[in-house]
Amino acid sequence: MKTLRLILGDQLNPRHSWFAGVQPGVCYLMAEMRQETDYARHHIQKVMAFFAAMRNFAEDLAAAGHQVRYYRISDPDNPQRLPELIARALAETQADRFEYLLPDEYRLDRQLRELCQGLPVESGFADTEHFYTHRGELADFFRGKKQLLMESFYRMMRRRHGVLMQGDAPEGGQWNFDRENRRTWSGSPPVPALPQLSQDLTGLEREIRGAGVQTIGRAGAAAFAWPTSRKAALALLGHFCQHLLPCFGAYQDAMHHQEPFLFHSRLSFALNSKMLSPREVVERVAREYHERPGEIQLAQAEGFIRQILGWREYMRGVYWKEMPAYATLNHLQNHRPLPEFYWTGQTHMNCLRTAIRQSLDTAYAHHIQRLMVTGNFALLAQVHPDQVDAWYLGIYIDALEWVEITNTRGMSQYADGGLLATKPYISSANYLRNMSDYCEGCRYNPRKAIGEDACPFNALYWNFLEEKRPWLSGNPRMGMMYRLLDRKDPAEQEGIRRRAAAILDRPDDY
Repeated sequence: MKTLRLILGDQLNPRHSWFAGVQPGVCYLMAEMRQETDYARHHIQKVMAFFAAMRNFAEDLAAAGHQVRYYRISDPDNPQRLPELIARALAETQADRFEYLLPDEYRLDRQLRELCQGLPVESGFADTEHFYTHRGELADFFRGKKQLLMESFYRMMRRRHGVLMQGDAPEGGQWNFDRENRRTWSGSPPVPALPQLSQDLTGLEREIRGAGVQTIGRAGAAAFAWPTSRKAALALLGHFCQHLLPCFGAYQDAMHHQEPFLFHSRLSFALNSKMLSPREVVERVAREYHERPGEIQLAQAEGFIRQILGWREYMRGVYWKEMPAYATLNHLQNHRPLPEFYWTGQTHMNCLRTAIRQSLDTAYAHHIQRLMVTGNFALLAQVHPDQVDAWYLGIYIDALEWVEITNTRGMSQYADGGLLATKPYISSANYLRNMSDYCEGCRYNPRKAIGEDACPFNALYWNFLEEKRPWLSGNPRMGMMYRLLDRKDPAEQEGIRRRAAAILDRPDDY
């Protein structure tokens, strides 16, 4: 029996059991497809990273003796869509069985299930052998519960997998050290130099553009700094553990205009493409903490492990529990368009200009830049969550729908009405002033809500509370802010409304 096996671009797991030994009757199918480049407008570095990583993976498979059929984006016989691709490959290989690895995105899962129903050969699927949890595990854990508290899921994961545990209790006597992980950074301690991962992908960039793929952002192709092989991903993991982990937790929420990465690992693309497994990353970080107790504090290791063992697995579980309805939620009834400056970085607000231009330059922003700068403004500006989703899905190198939409529509935009977050993640300029240097040298005064030089975040914040009062005033975590709003002088409230209305009408002027 001949078997054709499909490998998608985010299934580059070299340790999968499929590849444990060479099977003469098996051919692996991989393809760079317009179907995948065109369903959203992606950052050029994102497209380059996936294609380069796919090509490296295919070469490694072939070098190990596996049979591989690979279509490049520029190949004239590339069908560019899954149905035609699979039909052609089945005919070419004369395979009598088709297999695939379970996709992580709902649209691909549905497409492949429907495709297999119409194939003239037997079909089957296998797990990707990547995540700690299976698709329905979170749904089983929260069955019968009204809210999906990440903290309870995280504690279960720590216990089940014995991570940073002493018997049934957490090491250090507490489950997380979030309160210790909110330091600002102003130049000290110094940020270690990035490892040299540079690779010249100018040829690949030309190939992508020549194929007509429409992208956003800038390429940086001559010195591409993202890992596109397991070897490079392991090197980046080693660099993080050796040089960045000792300071990671303390400064994970900090923002600085001169340091886009600070002490963050930049491992999310390697993880989401499956070149690295979450288990090996978590185990490596826990081992480093135990072997270097005087250098790495528990708060640093726990803060990082929580993002992977807790948050990443949690978001995937919510995705599979709530899709496809989750993609339509708009609890706060926001309908405004996304400002044009999200695509250009041309705004006078220094925080947004810095975060967006960094995103366009590098296809990267860390979680607080995404949540409390770009996401915060989009929510305060009452942008339709569909448009926010499309921007986040396209611009970031690690953005795949299973992790993007739950973070964006749920955590950032509160479009799910509190399924994930107990309150909207919104703030005035005060948070940005405390956690970054973005307010320094900005045109706007972070301490003012009214006047031409007043920071737009301030008027938008109070205006948002007023306009969303029917949805939020009953939330106990919002009570204090509503009391502060109601105590404001009527003249000040009117000034805030007028200032907010002007910003909402012409956000690209600010």
